[in-house]
Amino acid sequence: MSLSSVRPWREIRRRKSRQIFVGSVPVGGNAPISVQTMTNTDTSDIQETLKQINECADAGADIVRVSCPDKSSTSALKTICSESPVPIVADIHFHYKRAIEAAEAGAACLRFNPGNIGDEIRVKEVISAAKDNDCSMRIGVNAGSIERNLLEKYGEPCPEALIESGLRHIRLLEDNNYFNFKISVKASDVFLSVAAYHGLADATDAPLHIGITEAGGLTTGTIKSSIGLGNLLWTGIGDTLRVSLSANPVEEVKVGYEILKSLGLRHRGVTIISCPSCARQGFDVIKTVAILEEKLSHIKTPLTLSVIGCVVNGPGEALMTDIGFTGGGKDSGMVYLDGKKVNKLINSEMVDKIVELVEIKAREYDSNGRLN
Repeated sequence: MSLSSVRPWREIRRRKSRQIFVGSVPVGGNAPISVQTMTNTDTSDIQETLKQINECADAGADIVRVSCPDKSSTSALKTICSESPVPIVADIHFHYKRAIEAAEAGAACLRFNPGNIGDEIRVKEVISAAKDNDCSMRIGVNAGSIERNLLEKYGEPCPEALIESGLRHIRLLEDNNYFNFKISVKASDVFLSVAAYHGLADATDAPLHIGITEAGGLTTGTIKSSIGLGNLLWTGIGDTLRVSLSANPVEEVKVGYEILKSLGLRHRGVTIISCPSCARQGFDVIKTVAILEEKLSHIKTPLTLSVIGCVVNGPGEALMTDIGFTGGGKDSGMVYLDGKKVNKLINSEMVDKIVELVEIKAREYDSNGRLN
């Protein structure tokens, strides 16, 4: 059984946006919400950067962003883009020439704030390079770098300031007949970010890249991002996302997918439904789940697995998952397949048997969860 079956009370109606492409990845329209991350290596170190990109791609990243603060970075970009398994976004800071170099080097997208590039002549040069090289753009508005005149107007970073900044940059691109862009209005404050995105969603049909910027470490950043992104996604806002963590970029990808999976918006890999454990447990639930998460991390097929310590809720959960194991007495438990009892299994054989069952089940389906 799948958790992805749509019921009226759990259906999310996504905001209608126009579609662009970041390399081969569609963003917006009816395309799946893509998961992005960003490398934290020295971009000029080609091998280390590609190593991290491949690790992120293996974890499920659809798009990876790399920082291009100097010419050595954009020089390395040509090799990185040609060897990367996923489209590369070049993060441009202030110098418009880096944007032109990145487009020419094969970047699928340029992330920059047009207001930081300089006068309109320079922006036109960047647009020209993007058009010539079939390169999309992301307008990156951030609460930490709002234009001075907007700060003077509003007194502080606020949703209205972020929205006005974003719409100003949209007009700058559209006035130059360039529409191949997405936009973000990020802040580290959850309330500020969410309010800004809601306002921007009403004001433009451009695809929205969502995120809570500078969210923090693995635990705190995951919580903040889940609250902020969950709020937006629940109301249909968001075409692509990044979870910004002070952690390995692979963790950003994992958290991004878990957020999407929890809302039924993307399905990849095994979703484990497990209890927090208590004195009733017939086996060590916490240890078992940790082992299973590691041993099943290679599975990309969307499947559900329930691992419940006792018979109070275990059989009920097993009815709704592809595979289930419920703890019982005398160091054994019950195995379920497609909601039906199969056989008893001693606890010492549980992990290996569950992994075997998941791998067999995964071979029955393609990566989209359809029977082969």
